[in-house]
Amino acid sequence: MPHGPAEVGVGPWQGEWPTGAQYDARLLAEGDRRNVVNRYRYWTVEAIVADLDTRRHDFHVAIENWQHDFNIGTIVRSANAFLAAEVHIVGRRRWNRRGAMVTDRYQHVRHHEDADALAGYLHSLPEPVRLMGIDNLPGSSHLETMQVPRRVCFLFGQEGPGLSEAAREACDGTFSIAQFGSTRSINASAAAAIAMHSWIVAHADLTDEAAWRG
Repeated sequence: MPHGPAEVGVGPWQGEWPTGAQYDARLLAEGDRRNVVNRYRYWTVEAIVADLDTRRHDFHVAIENWQHDFNIGTIVRSANAFLAAEVHIVGRRRWNRRGAMVTDRYQHVRHHEDADALAGYLHSLPEPVRLMGIDNLPGSSHLETMQVPRRVCFLFGQEGPGLSEAAREACDGTFSIAQFGSTRSINASAAAAIAMHSWIVAHADLTDEAAWRG
């Protein structure tokens, strides 16, 4: 019986090499062991990003970064999976990329000094984007029953304290995710994935051949 995990990706290209600017000669020669879908095997990072840019979704995701939150990398990975327009880091510029599993190479990540700067950027876009924060506070809409805006940025606070007071004031509104157990909150990266998937359910074109089906 074999031991250890199955080898990821594909080996060197067999036979005559394909032509096209999207292909990476080194990957064709040595193999492509990256965690990418089959359509992007042997493609350069630049070619993959350019192709993703032709069909990115209209939602953004943002997270406050005051304590080097380990959730940020995981949120970036989910944003890549759901094909967010951009990811926004609010606060400290440096963040822990380990959880991103290299997906930040394929995702547009933008930094903002504070929540007001983020809101200003989103509102100034040619097609303005609403800033919606997640906060389990009275007055928050229920994600399960609200109409998720098509052009929206989901903003998440730090693990533990949640959204800062400044972030709450900068938001156009807040929503909460229904919980029924004893804990006051769920993990920030899990909440972000739920919010992003709610957008997919409401707005994504699941008939598109680009939708990954396993």
